[in-house]
Amino acid sequence: MNAKTANRNIAGSEARSALGTVKSLVTCYLVLSVLTLGAIVLMRNNPDLVTDAVWIRGSIVAVTAFLMLSFASGAAKGNPRALLRLRLVSAIMVVVIAVIIALPGGFPTWMKVEQAVCGVLLLGVVGIANGKRVRSAFSK
Repeated sequence: MNAKTANRNIAGSEARSALGTVKSLVTCYLVLSVLTLGAIVLMRNNPDLVTDAVWIRGSIVAVTAFLMLSFASGAAKGNPRALLRLRLVSAIMVVVIAVIIALPGGFPTWMKVEQAVCGVLLLGVVGIANGKRVRSAFSK
């Protein structure tokens, strides 16, 4: 299926509304990620709160948030490849976040809380992007 066909399928459909919600969730994820990077910069002189792992994770999350917003925007325009990328990256990020939260040490509590909020936002993305309304708009 090409992007134009998919775009016709989602125009005026429930999928269009669902993908609008996905874009809102991903936008919240992006804003939280950028704010987290700002917090990391502000707390950079406190090694108990900002470790090398926090710098790396915060940077990765911000980059993936920008990518995911691009994917969500493409999916909302009917691009099936963008939807596939969104579905894959959001699911992978949820798994990684679950591991980060579950493993002792590695990250300070404030970062684990921030990651939990990101995880909740992305669980919404995973649920909607893999839901029947969106899948049916992109099938056939």
